[in-house]
Amino acid sequence: MKEISQYNRENLMFKTSENRVLYDGFFKIEEYVFEHALFAGGVSEPIRREILERGHAVAVLPYDPVSDEILLIEQIRIGALATKDSPWLLECIAGMAEGSDDLEAVVRKEAQEEAGLDLSELHYMRSYLSSPGGTTERLYLYLAQVNLRDYQGGTFGLPEEGEDIKAHVMSFDEAICRLESEEIDNAATVISLQWLALNKSKLSFK
Repeated sequence: MKEISQYNRENLMFKTSENRVLYDGFFKIEEYVFEHALFAGGVSEPIRREILERGHAVAVLPYDPVSDEILLIEQIRIGALATKDSPWLLECIAGMAEGSDDLEAVVRKEAQEEAGLDLSELHYMRSYLSSPGGTTERLYLYLAQVNLRDYQGGTFGLPEEGEDIKAHVMSFDEAICRLESEEIDNAATVISLQWLALNKSKLSFK
């Protein structure tokens, strides 16, 4: 258990008094106790919340500007079973930062492990909080300029981490169709494809 500092932003007070680790396994869960200023005035009663502390993550969307193709990977995500017929999802390449500040190095490592890609040119897209009501995780999204015309594809992943990953190359238009049909419905991939759709005409590629 440790004491946490007090914050004040735009005259709205927020103070956490303590937190403690409830579970520390593959993920870590901490309990926070906090108070905050009320919009109508005054201060809330102490509130307890459990927060998933899984660290921050990166994701990258490989894009070939010459052929107008993108690469997505397919792997099993057991959490999807509650709302989808199949737990195999099309996703961006992604991985946990594991405390590293060199996010581009993490991106390159994950691209090699999950798709056999050596990345050079990276464009930072944006970052976002994945679900701030329940986790501290922030995802950092990148676009990678690649040559997918000569890409051989295949299956990838680290067996020791239980990974079984298949790489797919498709046209950007096909990816957008799959996005609009809600076949592609995981946040990092949705945001990355939408970002590329909004910014593709503005990008300068070497």
